[in-house]
Amino acid sequence: MDSMRAAVLTGHGGNEVVSVTTRPMPRRQPGEVLVRMRASGLNRVDLYMRNSGAGITHELPMVMGLDGAGTVEEADPGSRFAPGDPVVVYPVRTCGRCEFCLRGEEVLCTSARYLGEHIDGSLSGFVCVPEENLVRKPEHLDWVEAASLCVAGLTAWRMIHTKGQVKPGETVLVFGIGGSVSLAALQLRADGGIRTIVTSRDQEKLDAALKLGAFAGIRTDSERFVDEVMDLTGGRGIDLVIENVGKAVWPQAMRALVRGGRIVTCGATSGDDPSADLRRLFIRQLKVLGSTLGTGSELAELVAFVDRHQVKPHIDSVYPLTRVHEAFDRMEAGRQFGKIGITFE
Repeated sequence: MDSMRAAVLTGHGGNEVVSVTTRPMPRRQPGEVLVRMRASGLNRVDLYMRNSGAGITHELPMVMGLDGAGTVEEADPGSRFAPGDPVVVYPVRTCGRCEFCLRGEEVLCTSARYLGEHIDGSLSGFVCVPEENLVRKPEHLDWVEAASLCVAGLTAWRMIHTKGQVKPGETVLVFGIGGSVSLAALQLRADGGIRTIVTSRDQEKLDAALKLGAFAGIRTDSERFVDEVMDLTGGRGIDLVIENVGKAVWPQAMRALVRGGRIVTCGATSGDDPSADLRRLFIRQLKVLGSTLGTGSELAELVAFVDRHQVKPHIDSVYPLTRVHEAFDRMEAGRQFGKIGITFE
């Protein structure tokens, strides 16, 4: 087999620049594993790459996509993976030599290349990645659920556990429930004793989150937002805020925090220039932490947690690769509640 089907970015604009077409098969190099893709998914960055990709070094045409789960097709002799093994893909190629890679923080690698952003991605029939970029798929997950761990799950895991250092007895506020990262943050909180309050402008999404274990839901557009937070926490405030909306919710997020509380942010869909509120920041000794994706070892921790607790990531909808334009339309409209999956024939 010399070719495969893939979703290819040919320019920047709308769906007209995303083409499902035939591409050459990737050529496996020593130390790499060829993976036959079974499922992928969409992330906000895919929409960003389609719309402009500004600030991200890339060449067109380029295969889109970061999420990926599938089966091993080829590997080196002596590899810990064999043909047919089900795997989840870590979507970053790193140098392995810079100071960040050497201290186990390869997500900060000075020459990191992300699938679907800098190099050909996972919305394709096959992907080649270094062997260390693979983790065995939990048996209880289907292919789309497994693929959702690669970006949304991993991003939420690093925000909550590595950066946020959540502890039993704390209260977590998650903005924008419905997005796959926010929903993963709800599902991947610690083993017990954590109260999660979620926000949305959509009451149906709040109701759905309550069924998935949220302690309470608050309308983001409520004029009493901070008062409602204080009512729910006995006037104390929030220990940890998980946020990826940016400018539109930043003032509420800062005011909702308890003294010494922390906010972890991984996005800015509504704008990246909120008011800093420096006086509140230093007087209340708040911590603001940035976070993006996660490391390979964090992906392994996440997969082990999901396997141990039999967590099933919430999937909004699934489309075949041939209907990827419909999937983009759904994400752009903000209608989804969880991951939008893509499957391959």
